[in-house]
Amino acid sequence: MVPSMANAPFDLLILNATVIDGTGADRYKADVAVSDDRIAKIGGISAQKKVPTIDATGKVLSPGFIDVHTHDDHALLMWPDMTYKASQGVTSVIAGNCGISLAPLTWGEDPLPPPLDLLGDGYRFPKMENFFRSLEENPPSLNAGLLCGHTTLRAGAMKDLTRGATSRELNHMRENLQEALDAGALGLSTGLAYTPAMPAPTSEIIALAKLLGPAGGLYTTHLRNEEEKVEEALEEAFEIGRAAGVPVVLSHHKVAGKAQFGRTKQTIEIIEKNRGLQKVHLDVYPYHASSTVIRPDRLKHSKKTLITWSKSMPEHAGRDLADVADEMGLPLEDAAKKLMPGGAIYFAMDEQDVQRVIQYPPSMIASDGLPHDEKPHPRLWGTFPRVLGHYSRDLGLLPLEIAIHKMTGLPAETFGLAARGTLKEGNFADLTLFDPETIIDSASFDNPKHPADGIEMVFVNGECIYQFGESTGKRPGRTLKRQHTA
Repeated sequence: MVPSMANAPFDLLILNATVIDGTGADRYKADVAVSDDRIAKIGGISAQKKVPTIDATGKVLSPGFIDVHTHDDHALLMWPDMTYKASQGVTSVIAGNCGISLAPLTWGEDPLPPPLDLLGDGYRFPKMENFFRSLEENPPSLNAGLLCGHTTLRAGAMKDLTRGATSRELNHMRENLQEALDAGALGLSTGLAYTPAMPAPTSEIIALAKLLGPAGGLYTTHLRNEEEKVEEALEEAFEIGRAAGVPVVLSHHKVAGKAQFGRTKQTIEIIEKNRGLQKVHLDVYPYHASSTVIRPDRLKHSKKTLITWSKSMPEHAGRDLADVADEMGLPLEDAAKKLMPGGAIYFAMDEQDVQRVIQYPPSMIASDGLPHDEKPHPRLWGTFPRVLGHYSRDLGLLPLEIAIHKMTGLPAETFGLAARGTLKEGNFADLTLFDPETIIDSASFDNPKHPADGIEMVFVNGECIYQFGESTGKRPGRTLKRQHTA
């Protein structure tokens, strides 16, 4: 039950705000009072002596944004101020996506198999409980929910990742997944398009996903194919959800490759049909370029490829692969192999497809940013202000109320984040105050590590973590553990 805070002493007043509450409802003018970590009152409130007061005239006050698709696992410990997210108005993140989670796995000195190397070298948590405890003992500025990654489970159970798991290996994976769920993980994620997970048959995923139902967990998936076989990959995801009796979240839904441009018309029809038969959710990032590890097999789908990092040739981070290949006197694929292991940005999507998925009512907004990249995709710093400024205000693609719902109330409902995602008395005071006239992403492919404009103040559990372009250094974040149990 959400506690009543109406008579609590106030610790903060935000007056004259334009409130967009995260439900999708129309905006309204109101004052908001905060007591401790909760929203105490919404309505007409008089200024009070000795209570810090913010005049929010002309500004929008919304729930803090929830980034449902991140790879922030290790970054939460390495850079706990999380400025690249706080500067966007983000107050909560879901980590462990695409089959890649920091736990449960310990790793020695051998090189990590891609894409596990996207999280850096922090694999020192043999159990999910260890990772949760570390976050609780060393809290970041943001709240964090965790998924358990299928590729991580495979790496911890199998010496040979080029095949499906044996029954013994599968039992090991199930034991580790069950421990993660018992510790509070929100569900299981897969990255079936990546080499270490590709050999896993659908039956392997179903055997794991069947643990999710009794735990109230979700199945999130980077589909096995987002190019010519995207429809088959969608059907596999739906089959897993049906067989396990669990909700499915389609990660960063898109189609890639020029031959697929426009095909989201068909994929959205397929998704909508299956939403009538089972629980299906999806997220999307607002860019027509993707980013992941260097994969020579993806170059044929990409009009342009930028290198984000390279362990063997770090001096090429930020450069166009075509220029590097020309200097080497090599074909693109051979040059890419020389740069491995590394990361890249692939311009392989159609802007109209991106807009179509953003407008699709069930879609949630997510960044999919890679914080360990030397020259990251600008989505790491710009996703949420880009939707609010570029797509909502400038292009009129969707109303501000709906855009914010896709970042707040809808993610909280999908992932079972109790008392978060909407501005309501008694809910946690995760708040973002921004200027609707100036909010916009400033990060670019040339200058990707640049904070957005228009975000004025961000509060997590009642404490201000970011104001007027700077982190406050406060770290009130909490772990967001699974609430639903059998």
